[in-house]
Amino acid sequence: MSELKKYVKRGGFFKAVVEDGSDLIFVIDYNGNIEYVNSSVKETLGYRPSSLIGKNFFNFLSVSYLPKLISIFKKIKRKVYAESIEFQFLCKDGTYKYLEFNSINLKHKEKIEGHILDCRDITQRKKDAAELQRAQKAKEQFLANISHEIRTPINGISGMATLMSQLPSETDQAIYLSAIKSAADNLKVIINDILDIASIESGKLKFEQIGFNLNDLLQSLVGTFNHQVKEKGIKFHFDLESEANQIFVGDPVRLNQILVNLISNAIKFTHTGSIHLGCKVYSHKGKKFQIQFEVTDTGIGIPKDKLHTIFESFSQADSSVTRKYGGTGLGLTIVKQLVELQGGRISVHSKLDRGSTFSFVLPYQKGDAKSINLPGYTTSNGTQQKFSGLNVLLVEDNEINGLYAGSILKMWGCKVRFAENGAAAVEIVKANSFDLVLMDIQMPVMDGFEATKIIRELNDSKSKLPIIALTANTTRKDVEKCLAAGMDDCISKPFTPDDLFKAIKRQVVVRKSKVSEVKNVVRPSFDLSYLASVSNNNEDFMNEMIDTYLKTMPRIIEEIRTFSQQNDFENLSRAAHKLKPSITLLGIHQAKELAAEIESIAKTRQVLPEFHRSIESFCRILEKATAEIAASKIQF
Repeated sequence: MSELKKYVKRGGFFKAVVEDGSDLIFVIDYNGNIEYVNSSVKETLGYRPSSLIGKNFFNFLSVSYLPKLISIFKKIKRKVYAESIEFQFLCKDGTYKYLEFNSINLKHKEKIEGHILDCRDITQRKKDAAELQRAQKAKEQFLANISHEIRTPINGISGMATLMSQLPSETDQAIYLSAIKSAADNLKVIINDILDIASIESGKLKFEQIGFNLNDLLQSLVGTFNHQVKEKGIKFHFDLESEANQIFVGDPVRLNQILVNLISNAIKFTHTGSIHLGCKVYSHKGKKFQIQFEVTDTGIGIPKDKLHTIFESFSQADSSVTRKYGGTGLGLTIVKQLVELQGGRISVHSKLDRGSTFSFVLPYQKGDAKSINLPGYTTSNGTQQKFSGLNVLLVEDNEINGLYAGSILKMWGCKVRFAENGAAAVEIVKANSFDLVLMDIQMPVMDGFEATKIIRELNDSKSKLPIIALTANTTRKDVEKCLAAGMDDCISKPFTPDDLFKAIKRQVVVRKSKVSEVKNVVRPSFDLSYLASVSNNNEDFMNEMIDTYLKTMPRIIEEIRTFSQQNDFENLSRAAHKLKPSITLLGIHQAKELAAEIESIAKTRQVLPEFHRSIESFCRILEKATAEIAASKIQF
């Protein structure tokens, strides 16, 4: 019997094993013969311990690791210890597992030619490392792609603008303007993709529950792509099953976004043939419907081995696809996330050079005409009538942004004057009358915050001038800062005409109320739509703001009454000013106008007896609205 076998039989190594706390132990001689293996081998590798005794350790190693391990074992014969040696060991089921061992050379302690191998299963660690490396490479590829994608439209815009400056013919002007618009639209899609994926991954994306008609949505969608498909010479049609042609409650904007992504991809990768959009009822029970949508094309198709990766972030079927067709590689990731976050599922079937079919199912509740959310305006004529003659000061240091906003306002019949910075805006306001100010935030000389502060401190009616912030920063803190600075509303860049219209409409409607009309107020109200809008429907943020309001409002109302009774106009003005952001966020429109007027009148210290009665009415409006908000806690 060899010395190693005697050693094993004596159990001389067990103390070391227990002290080490190892989970898988081999004892082998210098030739690799296995003399002992502990019971953990069953759980880790699938073998009964006795089945490995007498076998050669090296016969179970992966061929790719064998030469390296033989070389290592030759070296560790001369060492007392060796650490973190990786290898792959054949399992009972025929697969290989990654293991890592630390070794104790028995020659140095027991004068026996053998090793104790303390092994750990590192299969998961290796998988994680490989996945991390794959994800890192994918992100590196994405950054390279996105850099190219952003530079391309910017270069196009810059180049076309240069050509426009060279006084081209009217025909060429139309071509250049069309190219600029197309490049700008591409850039917007890229940025929106990045913002959407960030919003989804942070868990801040919320979904609307409003009524919409599927036929209206699909008809509009087809109209959007008519020009593109005609240019490519392909056909595009849709079928809406009669049972699905009704009103449902859900998020039509996100449904539209999903379909736009899928149809855009279909158009991009289809050079001949057709694209078909189908919609039908997959199943329903009572008012709960499962609606199935399918987008089928006759395009280039997707290789079978790539089908499982196309929904991953930063991934496309092939890197050459990005070079040839462009794109961020985020579109299908966003589609999958939007579908699954709404409780749906998506699948894809494709054959190379034959085309692809993307199919998804979404759950919707049956609605009715009352549940449809009508848009803020529908036609340019309608908006011109509403805003005709509105005097607007547009404060913007960027000429292109100013031209964009100014052109929209003029189309609506507004009278527009421009100011290039906050300091100029203050002087223009002092010398002129306006109905509204659109205030950029980041400007040279004087920013929007400082300009608003100065306007609010003016000793006349101009201090109550509605001011809407135009800002590229729309985090919760940014919005709060705008409102705290005295601004009445806040819209983010890039904004659509609809965004601007709704913000102006809110202020035009709100400003109709007067302090003298307090006696005629029958029913105070609150409206959480603005709070939902600025928070992107973030329920945590909304609840936090509402809870803060409910906790602090009773004390503030009592302070206002006290300041009024004591004729403490300085503190009264300050309290009314501090209330405005909260009142704005909670949509207590009647109180908002009164707060501004109370602040302004208190500053002058020239008050009439009616002023104190107005303050009492103001407090009662707040108390009633606060009670309503608390009672509804909170259904939005």
